[in-house]
Amino acid sequence: MNGVALGLILYIVLMLFIGAYTYRYMRTIEDFLLGGRRLGALVIAFSERASGESAWFLLGLPGFAYAMGMSVFWTVIGVALGIFVSWTVIAKRLRWETEKYGALTIPDYFEAKFKDDSRLLRIASTAIILLFYLFYLGAQIIGAGKILNATFGIDQTLGMLIGASVVALYTMAGGFTAVALTDLVQGVIMLVAAVLLPILGIAAIGGVGEMLSKLQSMDPNFLSITGGKAGRDLLVGTILGGMGVGLGYMGQPHLLTRYMAIRSTREVKKGVLIAMLWVLLAYWGAPFIGIVGKAYFGPEIADAEHVMPMLATAVLPPIVAGFVIAGAVAAMMSTADSQLLVVTSAVVEDIYRKLLGRDLSQRALVSFSRWITLGITAFALVLALFAKNLIYWLVLYAWSGLGASFGPPLLLSLLWKGTTRWGVLAGMLVGTLTTIIWYNVPLLKGTVYELIPAFTFSLLATWAVSRMTRKD
Repeated sequence: MNGVALGLILYIVLMLFIGAYTYRYMRTIEDFLLGGRRLGALVIAFSERASGESAWFLLGLPGFAYAMGMSVFWTVIGVALGIFVSWTVIAKRLRWETEKYGALTIPDYFEAKFKDDSRLLRIASTAIILLFYLFYLGAQIIGAGKILNATFGIDQTLGMLIGASVVALYTMAGGFTAVALTDLVQGVIMLVAAVLLPILGIAAIGGVGEMLSKLQSMDPNFLSITGGKAGRDLLVGTILGGMGVGLGYMGQPHLLTRYMAIRSTREVKKGVLIAMLWVLLAYWGAPFIGIVGKAYFGPEIADAEHVMPMLATAVLPPIVAGFVIAGAVAAMMSTADSQLLVVTSAVVEDIYRKLLGRDLSQRALVSFSRWITLGITAFALVLALFAKNLIYWLVLYAWSGLGASFGPPLLLSLLWKGTTRWGVLAGMLVGTLTTIIWYNVPLLKGTVYELIPAFTFSLLATWAVSRMTRKD
């Protein structure tokens, strides 16, 4: 067995150990879905960061930087701003209000806050969560198969089965606590990979000067923050399009549940500092993996998303490379486990308990949740195996759709007392529909990234309909 494989195996064993260790603490449904709201700032901040960055962070973002150069940092700026606003504007308020209303999920919160006896808010929000997250989860499973296939030559189907099984096992065992603690480990691995790899890559090239010289000779625009663009293409395509990605962070239920689960509102300030320090280091490093990789390998890499594992195996000792490549698997798992738990909560809490009016003892609910988690994983795996085209199609909308559907209604519900249930419902529907329509109309798609108009129209719809229905 080579060192790279050993590093990855040790990582997987550690994830399963954490799941087994946290099994004993799952006594109530609040334990399983929110860790009993007793986790501190360090664990929650790392969990939120790891969950927020799927395999895109160590595969897609370096690949984007490899192809586009320094202009990728407009996306980095947008991401940093989105994360900062989420922590400073949403986190403390959402933590306080969800405990006040006894809410375990975002649909729970909306229904309780607006006294929605019609159940429309719960039905709409649960439907949106299931629509996007089931396919989002399938995409993460496909990503696991690709990583293991590209790195170890494992059959992609077997790789998908391995990735799905590991995530399902530790999530079933330890619920939110296992997910958060594994996210902590995964977040550390991702951070180390993002910081360490560019530094060692630059050293292997011969220093910063040699790297810049090589890149300049390949493409003079590669090192320009504008990417050689000007005017409307620069403003709308590069700057707004890149920065618009950050809007999505404010409406992702698998991130919002982290704020709901933190031990107390006092812990939020610490969480902000930890999360933003992670962003500062990791989001500086990840793009530079692609930039350094361009100088190291030249422009010949067929699939730009392979630049991270290629650079890791080229410049690191094998067992260290295994842990760093595990960072890409970690990025997938840390997102998949959180999405899996959100779908489980939607089925158990929002559909079974609240919409169907069924209830069980707390221990029975935890056991039921574990079986639902297994069933959802199996369903997502089947989708990943037999409906790849449908998955790719829906995942294109997932980040934008969730961000635009939940972000504006949630923001206004926390910041403006005039928000009504009809305004929230309108915002969710407008955000979802705008995302899908904008992406599929070539004339619109060619103007600006769909999340920007979808978020804007959702915000306006929530505000306008709330104004019209305030006496309701």
